[in-house]
Amino acid sequence: MLNDMSIFEQYESEIRAYCRAVPTVFKSSSNAVMVDENGKEYVDFFAGAGVLNFGHNNPKMKKAIISFIERDGVAHSLDMFTDVKRDFIQTFVDVVLKPRKMEHYKLQFTGPTGTNAVEAALKLARKVTGRTEIVAYNRGFHGMTLGALACTANNAFRSSSGVPLTNVIRDTFNDLHALENLRQKMNDLGSGMLPPAAFLVEPVQAEGGVRIATKEWLQGVQKLANDVGALFILDDIQAGCGRCGSYFSFDDLGVEPDIVILAKGLGGFGTPIGMLVNKPEYDKYWGPGQHTGTFRGQGFSFVAGKIGLEYFKDDVLLSGVRSKGATIRQALDELNKLYPNTKIRSKGMMLAMEFESAAIAKQITSKCFEGGLIIGACSTGEIIKFIPPLTIEEATLKKGLDIFTSAVKSVLG
Repeated sequence: MLNDMSIFEQYESEIRAYCRAVPTVFKSSSNAVMVDENGKEYVDFFAGAGVLNFGHNNPKMKKAIISFIERDGVAHSLDMFTDVKRDFIQTFVDVVLKPRKMEHYKLQFTGPTGTNAVEAALKLARKVTGRTEIVAYNRGFHGMTLGALACTANNAFRSSSGVPLTNVIRDTFNDLHALENLRQKMNDLGSGMLPPAAFLVEPVQAEGGVRIATKEWLQGVQKLANDVGALFILDDIQAGCGRCGSYFSFDDLGVEPDIVILAKGLGGFGTPIGMLVNKPEYDKYWGPGQHTGTFRGQGFSFVAGKIGLEYFKDDVLLSGVRSKGATIRQALDELNKLYPNTKIRSKGMMLAMEFESAAIAKQITSKCFEGGLIIGACSTGEIIKFIPPLTIEEATLKKGLDIFTSAVKSVLG
């Protein structure tokens, strides 16, 4: 039976989440459009939570993967050397690191998820410093495994851990006054505050509601980290890989991270990959296999990821990101004029519209789904986040924005 969801409801765990918001069975997808078994098309403004920066079934990546399969390329290799890993590394160095004078950094392939990459970064910081505490921020999201979850702020995520989530100093994101207070506590021998191993920061808090660090604040965090002998770690898992109008979301903020955490869009084509970009003086603290994993960079991820990196050899993609981001922002600003109790935040093609309650946002996302648009809420449910594929066609983008505008007006009146 077409679009039959009964087997999922009967056998799949109650943990399932996204499917509850988009109750249909998808059969195909292309760039920014998904099609269900009934043939209904949906504009995708969610893009696999930021994985599909280059769209569903990117044709360049598909062609390269098919060729890789047909020549019996090495799909799984643990951390052994392969030709496609070499090609990926060389392209990343040439396209991303050298233009930023970062070619001395080391690339560490972790397990294939963002949360595993976060775990590796925390582990390395603790090895380097011999300390345990991590400074993390309110509304931050870093993953669902225990170390990363301890750094994640949302209590809805934290509540199922089953054990204490400790060794984290929680501070206020993008708040200079709070930063100065933290500095005073760290300099006060009577404060009882242990010096941290690292400061873990998202330059753009994606799941937290598209909250954007200022240059002054982020540079201040880096200086405090340097002053107290802690590592400065930037989590660019969702906001990186071109999402914010440059390869790293922090390219315009004048900082020099000790570790950059990447995943999601890095692999292209929806293939999983997690990677750290480490300063070599800290990377040398690793011994062979001290953060191991069965899936440390797969052949498919290297093949598709290299194609993804090639988009950044010139400014064509990124100029489109900035232009399309401005188009989305204009549509949201027009809605904000009609409904001034909303708030808009944006950087490149990551945008948020904040409503007065999670209930309102849920009604709007439901209306969007009915109208043929996939879009999700974030933070504690009151914020709707826009993360369409960077390659979305202008006509598809306009169609999605029209559906969203109609849904907002339908709910808010």
